Amino acid sequence: MKAAAITLSLSLLALHFESAGAIQLDLVGRPAQHLRKRASITGSSGLTDSSNIAYYVNLTLGGAEFEVQIDTGSSDLYVAGTVPNSKDTGKTSGVAYAVGAVSGPIKTATLDFLGYTVDNQAFLNIEANSNNQTSGTGLIGLGPHTGSQIQETLGNGTGDPALDRIFQQNKTTPNYITVLLGRANDPAEPLPGNLTIGEVLPGYSNITSQPKLNVTVLPNTESEGQHWQTLLDADGIIGPDGKVVDVTTGVASTSNNKQLTVVFDTGYSLPQVPSSVASAFYESVPGAQLVDVPDLDGPIWQIPCEYEINVTFKFGGISFPVNPLDTSLDLNGTDGDGEKTCYGGFQPIDVAKSPLYDIIFGMAFLRNVYMLIDFGDFVDNATDTRDDPYIQLLSISNASASIHNEFVKLRGSASWDPSSDVNAAEGWIRSHRSLFIGLCVVAGLFVLGGLALTIAACRRRRMARSPAGFMNFQSSYRPLGEPAPREAHDLHLMGANQAQSYNNPWDSRY
Repeated sequence: MKAAAITLSLSLLALHFESAGAIQLDLVGRPAQHLRKRASITGSSGLTDSSNIAYYVNLTLGGAEFEVQIDTGSSDLYVAGTVPNSKDTGKTSGVAYAVGAVSGPIKTATLDFLGYTVDNQAFLNIEANSNNQTSGTGLIGLGPHTGSQIQETLGNGTGDPALDRIFQQNKTTPNYITVLLGRANDPAEPLPGNLTIGEVLPGYSNITSQPKLNVTVLPNTESEGQHWQTLLDADGIIGPDGKVVDVTTGVASTSNNKQLTVVFDTGYSLPQVPSSVASAFYESVPGAQLVDVPDLDGPIWQIPCEYEINVTFKFGGISFPVNPLDTSLDLNGTDGDGEKTCYGGFQPIDVAKSPLYDIIFGMAFLRNVYMLIDFGDFVDNATDTRDDPYIQLLSISNASASIHNEFVKLRGSASWDPSSDVNAAEGWIRSHRSLFIGLCVVAGLFVLGGLALTIAACRRRRMARSPAGFMNFQSSYRPLGEPAPREAHDLHLMGANQAQSYNNPWDSRY
């Protein structure tokens, strides 16, 4: 059996991450570039260059070394710059990403990747420029071959992705990969990670005994959108109040509408979740606001950094708690008053919505698990009989006491009651501020209108009772030149037989 493992380099640009205890692996950091996932899977990256995280690995193509981002959400290999000893197939292709796209001639060259050598590996050779990537960089897709644009263009096995080629020619190699995205012990240190082919990292052997989560397979008509995806347990989302978050899937083919389809995508930084899930996580946090941040491509919850938010997801009956340092991300941001603020690591899914999945789990979730992806019979042109593809997850964020202490050390501690109805109501008002203000204005107008109608009605009633017509400008008073009216006498002050002889109202008695 031939197996290999290699460390990954983590890209981190203008994004401060707190230190936290974890597995340490050797890595080198490098700024992320503009490109993200395939448009068919993401639609939005969640983070732009100012705060994007991407994991990179070195490979050799045509004898030249390239540093490429690993991406389980796409299937093609591309590099920028000159590839020695490469051959041009005479065909071109391209891959559309959520932000930008790449295109160029399809070439072939000898690939050396994680200890494996593949002759005549097909790849896109793009031009290096500021809008795409610098020379010597690229991206390697680790997703199912059905999403490969190169394979579709060439129309035969010569366009198969790199992993398919490796599994095809190495029959004794187990056709699975594992991914570990760790965290550093010091903010100045690079963040650790590891990618393996056909072997499990030392100390993580328990992953092979974890439940095998079946990959949900799309029909042939939608096979281009196939990703490493599986079903979340029914009632499989536990919010910070310890209660199950009620959800309904948007994937029509799911038999149990309480099970959400989840895509695992190493190319994503912020996981994308339904808006109701994000609200359940963050709405009741004191001071939380749902805001639009242009650099984050959609709405996101802005929250004070000192509140510890604990959430859990369930797959195959196993709970996977999320480190609160991932639930609430410190992106070196400030609010409108210039005060330091953090952002919810689980972003409401907006432009990334799809009828094929409900959730995309990127870095903020994947740093809490060790993941194994078994390709099964997803390998193109496989001649041997293989089982169906599956995913296994091993939780690495179970030490709740040490995780809590680490959070307090880095962020501080602010008390709050996640189950408080008052906090939830305040959060709803903050997150729907425009709607709330509009409703208040409408209600105020109704009150003023009702008050005006009431005053008008009162005036009409008083005018109807008064002969003189209260506030009636057609007054019944006589002009001064006319004869005076008869004298008015209070009969209660006069004798019944007393004569009413006075006829002049201007008499000195008055």
